[in-house]
This record gives sequence, C-alpha cells and structure tokens, in this order.
Amino acid sequence: MSNTSYNMKSIEELTFTDNGMFQEVLKNPQICATLIERLLHVQVNKIQYPKLEKRIAPYYTSKGVRLDVYLKDTDKIIDIEMQTSSFTALGKRTRYYQSMIDIDALLKGEKYPNLKDSYILFICKDDPFLDENEKGYGLPCYTFKDVCLQNSEVNLNDKSIKVIYNASAYEKEKDSKIRDFLHFVYTDLPGEDDFTKLLSATVEKIKENDKFRRDYTAMNLHDFDITEEAKKQGRNEGRIEKAEEDAINFLKEGDSPEKVSRCIGLPIEKVLELQKEIVVHA
Repeated sequence: MSNTSYNMKSIEELTFTDNGMFQEVLKNPQICATLIERLLHVQVNKIQYPKLEKRIAPYYTSKGVRLDVYLKDTDKIIDIEMQTSSFTALGKRTRYYQSMIDIDALLKGEKYPNLKDSYILFICKDDPFLDENEKGYGLPCYTFKDVCLQNSEVNLNDKSIKVIYNASAYEKEKDSKIRDFLHFVYTDLPGEDDFTKLLSATVEKIKENDKFRRDYTAMNLHDFDITEEAKKQGRNEGRIEKAEEDAINFLKEGDSPEKVSRCIGLPIEKVLELQKEIVVHA
C-alpha cells in the first residue's frame, strides 16, 4: 500500500512539538509540573494523574474532544495543547474544550461552587491571531479572562483562563525562562537553559524506547487508515453528487425516471425523489 499521500515522520525526525512525542515527554510528572509552573505562573501542589490524549464524550451523540495532556492538580484542572500548524476558530475550540472539561467534572458529581480552577494552555509554534491583513499581532503570550465590557475591573470570576503562547515571538518575551522555552519550541534548539536541555535529552531518550517506537508506528498506521478511508468516502460522495446532478438534468429533458435510473445507476426511489424536488422548485 502506497504511503505517498500521508506525511509520517520517522522516529529519528521527531521533535518535542510532534504529536505523540509531546504527550510522551509530559508523562514525566516533574517535567509536566515544571512546564505548568513556568508557563502559567501557578503552584502545582500535586499532579493526581496525567492523562494523555484523554477523550471526553459525555453523550454518545456529542462531539468528543481528544486533549493532548489533561491533568488534575488538587485545586485546578489543566489542559495543555501543542499546536504546530494553523487552524481556524481557535476561540471556539477553546470554548468547546472548556465546556467538555466542566461537563466531565459535573458528571462525576461536582457542584457548581466546587468546580476547580480551569486552565486551557495552548503552545503554538506560530502566531494564531491574525489581523484583517493576515498579519500576526506578534505577542508572545495571549491571556483571556471573562471581564465586564462596561467596567473591566468587574471580573466574572468563573475561574477559567485561556493562555495561548506564540513561540515565533519568543524574542519579545520578558521572562527569560519562558523565552528560552519558546525559543526551544520554535527552533528545537535547547540553548543553555537547564529545563529545555532536559526536554531535548528526554526526547532523544524516548526515541530509543522500544515500546514508544511500537506505539508510534501503530498510531501512524491507524491515522493513515483513517485518512485513506476519508479520501475513499469523499470520492464516493463526489460520484453520488455527480450522478444526482446528471439525473436531474436528464429528468428536466423529459426522460422517464425508469430510464434515468437504468442509465445513471441510481436507485429508482432516489430518482423519483429528485423528480419531486424538481416539481416543487419549478
């Protein structure tokens, strides 16, 4: 089976920011705690459990979310996401993640007053916020809280914060520890900072781990199968749309539904349905 259309990095090419490697590095509770304290300026009392790519889907009909790293401290819930490519609707994505995290907590019996402080932390390689001219705003960090528009001193106090880092603006970051980390994310060069050196060394050690190598290969084969199935489904949907378009044109020319069904290959029920639509819109 050809793999030319699926971009799978070899294990030797992986960096800290790559999917799979990022989660594996943060399995180390001390590294995870240090990263949180450095980027969020909060004290980590105890990591109860890091859950990598935790899937939250409270109802079988709902759109679940798969979080890169989802963990609970004793008084806070933190979701950490690594984003190396651009995507749309970042704000709505964080909104949905937040709602799923809260629902997950409430379904476990938590009351509204007992909801823990919630942090959604995105680490982006490039600037995720662009102005009307498609130019980034250039901030190394964007922090969002719900405040009153009429009086910014009034805070909704819902205990939820979204923090989004832009590694491409690392030179503008005043905090040297954060600047060193963002530089590492953007360039994959650890520099002289002890923490980024640790991250880099951990990445190289993980690459030699047999279990990780097996899991990484299996994960990519699974993703490849999903990609190929989606392409196949897209091609099938395209053929069906073309057949329905041709059927409508033949029906408008006066051909009988039976003839259209036989020539186009659509079920007679579908052709009759299309014929009804033509009459309705006529």
